[in-house]
Amino acid sequence: MMPPTYLRRSRGTRGPHLGHSNPRVETDIGGIALSQEKSSQESILWFAWSQIHGLGPILQKRLAQHFGSLALAWEAPPDELLAVEGIGLKLAWAIAEHRPQIDLETTSPATENFITPADAAYPALLYEIPDPPPILYYQGDLALLSACQQRPAVGIVGTRSPSEYGKRWTRRLTKTLCRAGFLIISGLADGIDRIAHESCLEAQGETIAVLGTGVDVFYPYRNRDLYRAIGQSGLLLSEYPPGTQPEKAHFPQRNRIIAGLSRATLVTEAPRKSGALITAKLANDYGRDVFALPGSLDNIRGHGCLDILSQGAQMILREDTLVQALGEIPVEPSLPIAPAPPPDLPPLLLTVFQAVTAEPRSLDAIVQQVNELSTGDILSALTQLELMGLISSIPGTQQYQLGAE
Repeated sequence: MMPPTYLRRSRGTRGPHLGHSNPRVETDIGGIALSQEKSSQESILWFAWSQIHGLGPILQKRLAQHFGSLALAWEAPPDELLAVEGIGLKLAWAIAEHRPQIDLETTSPATENFITPADAAYPALLYEIPDPPPILYYQGDLALLSACQQRPAVGIVGTRSPSEYGKRWTRRLTKTLCRAGFLIISGLADGIDRIAHESCLEAQGETIAVLGTGVDVFYPYRNRDLYRAIGQSGLLLSEYPPGTQPEKAHFPQRNRIIAGLSRATLVTEAPRKSGALITAKLANDYGRDVFALPGSLDNIRGHGCLDILSQGAQMILREDTLVQALGEIPVEPSLPIAPAPPPDLPPLLLTVFQAVTAEPRSLDAIVQQVNELSTGDILSALTQLELMGLISSIPGTQQYQLGAE
């Protein structure tokens, strides 16, 4: 198998996997964008679909994209499910048999501290990856997820057994990045992860820890004090329900979340078989920048860094040049200003127009908001608004957004 080629991203442009938006219902509470009621149908459906055996994050995202909403997908017969890439006849019938066993009125995670792609707090940056987690459990400051969209978040990863060189430079780089206003993301493991989180808190920066256990489980146990500190002033995230104990397969899976939340990933020290290299490869696959700290040929704990540098990862030579390079990574552009409706817009069209947002919104979400009108009337109004150039539809989906294409 050929090793990956790490490419330097063009400044001012987004990588090949960037640019997808997640359908969600938005409101604003206390200045923080959050979803409407947590019991909203679309949010519960992300959880419900995740309970169906054989249906992972990739297929859940494809279902949402194909049908425009998971609510519409939930009602789809097997022959319509077959139109979704990756769903064969066996899985389509398994879905049809399993759905009636799930009561949407009662099914819900055992905690209120969770978000799904239907919630505005779910980062669009994370939803851009091919397999975004359908549910994220959290503890701490959820507003930090919104911060990932507004300013660069940097993932810092590496070996669990760093050398003094690796420890020293992880501290220096982390504190420099915090002082420059970057948000630090890592996995709360021993070694480089722990040093990155600790150094960030020492510099009074902001950090997110992505766990391979439930957010209420200390692992490793010796990191419990750091876990508590991040839970109080940062954010703990996991796609696994509370109480989930560590399993070997969980940690490579959580690495995709670190890479997906980060606009750039730094590997400060890693041997050739390090999980940090999985994170670096995923970041590169997602179109994000990858940096590595060069080390000595005599230090086998840094040979993984030398390998990815030889494959094109960007070299970290000084703190100031790293900050300069990271500062050129574009952040999420501001949403376009919504066009004002014409003063003579008929009341029915105005009602539907006001339910469309600047980001793509599913037909199901619009129907839920405009519940005084029939679905047929809403579809007719959306067609008229699109012909007037006030809204646009997303090709291949049942999603709409403000403004002409």
